[in-house]
Amino acid sequence: MTHFGDRLYEAVARVGTPVLVGLDPRLSSMPLALRRDVDESEPRAVAGAFTRFCCDVIDVVAPLVPAVKPQAAFFEQLGPAGMQALAETVAHARQRGLLVIMDGKRNDIGSTAAAYADAYLGADSVWGADALTVSPYLGDDGLVPFFKVAKQRAAGVFVLVKTSNPGGGLFQDLVADATPVYQHVANYVEARANESLGPCGYGAVGAVVGATYPDQLAELRNIMSHTWILVPGFGEQGGTAKDVAAAMDAEGQGAIINSSRAIIFAHSRLEFKDSFGDARWQGAVEAATKSMIDQLRSETPAGQLACG
Repeated sequence: MTHFGDRLYEAVARVGTPVLVGLDPRLSSMPLALRRDVDESEPRAVAGAFTRFCCDVIDVVAPLVPAVKPQAAFFEQLGPAGMQALAETVAHARQRGLLVIMDGKRNDIGSTAAAYADAYLGADSVWGADALTVSPYLGDDGLVPFFKVAKQRAAGVFVLVKTSNPGGGLFQDLVADATPVYQHVANYVEARANESLGPCGYGAVGAVVGATYPDQLAELRNIMSHTWILVPGFGEQGGTAKDVAAAMDAEGQGAIINSSRAIIFAHSRLEFKDSFGDARWQGAVEAATKSMIDQLRSETPAGQLACG
């Protein structure tokens, strides 16, 4: 199979946008028609609603974006039924031609890390994800097993570098050897990306850097010039198109910008509520996705993708 970095590059170029749609299903936020008759105390019923909702979202965004990012936690909280819903969601996304980045933030050491990697990474794994988010807190021996499996299966790994949450700086901004910890992680990730370069010029090892810290995002793009950057925090968390512009290279490549709630629950947003509402919720998903695409094209180098 083609190198993950190249597949992502080609997918972004094909649709002309770096928008990544996060799949974070929450029953209380879903359209009324999908949750009206669902017993919240019955995990199988909720899981069934999650499957339908996520697959319907996928059907809308598949022609528009390169990838989706299921958040494993929302499925895991439902137990076995939720995991089945996650499996069906991933399978449907792959069937619709989307890359799947599993947001699991996994980490462990040795054989346990290898087991996580074996479970999630690659089309032939039991979960079938193209990439997985991982935490670097346990160090090199907690990351190398993921990199090895990713290389074997042409998959990708996104390492948390500078996260979008307000409390992330508690540890990430600590200074060691006159350098913030997040920069140490960034240097490590860039070295691993260089070891896994594809013809597109980006590695199979990527970084997660939040839109809510635009100055650090620009700084980290300079440090990690061969690293794909997954940027959360756009939309509901306050990140704007201008905030994420520095994540991309001059051609609009090298970054994927995630939006979850602002897209999948767009039917409840003020600007779409009257025009679409619950009855036409998929129309709201499409409108919100196109609005984000337009914002990135007008205010970031992603506009170069539409000209390619």
